Amino acid sequence: MNSFDDIKLQVIPMGRDLLLTMTGGEAHIGAASTAYLTEQGIEVQTSALPGHKEHVLTAGLAKRAAEYYQRTVTVVMGIHYDGLNREEIQQISQITKSLLEQLLAESRTEGSL
Repeated sequence: MNSFDDIKLQVIPMGRDLLLTMTGGEAHIGAASTAYLTEQGIEVQTSALPGHKEHVLTAGLAKRAAEYYQRTVTVVMGIHYDGLNREEIQQISQITKSLLEQLLAESRTEGSL
């Protein structure tokens, strides 16, 4: 079983906005979601490449980060490992959520970003 310890989150400030990239295994661009504030709340727009499933994760992660930071956040993700089973996919989902929550917690304590 894979430990998925190569999954990483990178943060790139872009003026007031944030770009978050998540990669693991064979890195690539599978999906991108941008969450932004409107008068009605947070809106999310997502683009996914055919045959990729990362959009299932990027939309929620972008929304969570935009809500927390109160600014536009784009999450670009490309995680690929061959022959994953359902349990491993769930594990990857949890890892990506945990990485984002770690970032938010660090921002809270350090007052950064």
